[in-house]
Amino acid sequence: MGTSATSAIVFVINSVAQLYLLVLLLRLLLPWMGINFNNPVSQAILRLTSPLVIPVRRILPPIGKIDTATVVVAYGIQYLTILIIVLIWRQPPSILPIAITAAVSLVILTLRLFVFAIIIRIILSWLGGAGSYNPAIAIINAITEPVLRPFRRVIPPIGGLDISPVFAIILLSAAAILMSGLKQLPL
Repeated sequence: MGTSATSAIVFVINSVAQLYLLVLLLRLLLPWMGINFNNPVSQAILRLTSPLVIPVRRILPPIGKIDTATVVVAYGIQYLTILIIVLIWRQPPSILPIAITAAVSLVILTLRLFVFAIIIRIILSWLGGAGSYNPAIAIINAITEPVLRPFRRVIPPIGGLDISPVFAIILLSAAAILMSGLKQLPL
């Protein structure tokens, strides 16, 4: 198999895994951010993730607002994804570097989730529609508000324009870059 074919396979595996991991991370954030579980988008997230999370939850109950089953499932999927990629690259798998890279990758993906949510919120604010209710917008607002609130306290609006999301994106992106340095494998 050529390097371009190998790279394409690795890309597909990594992309599919990250999309599912994003849904798992959203499930993890639902109780933390006080998101309504009756929201249709929340219901979809729960339906997509329950087949893997519910069996693990029978063994690992939640600790407060931390859904330990979701954390374990997300970590397991990230670990398996990295293991598969390492095997595709025909490198010798090593447990500790894969474990560390999996944990760091989940933190980076969580930071990126917040960045994407803030960008979506910015774009939606430009489009208007503030008077109507949308379940997806409600989740975006619930996810981003706790992140943006501290920035709004420090950075006042300039001429009616809220620039705090820009600084939040910069800080979250810088944190993701710093976390990337902790990876043990070049993924």
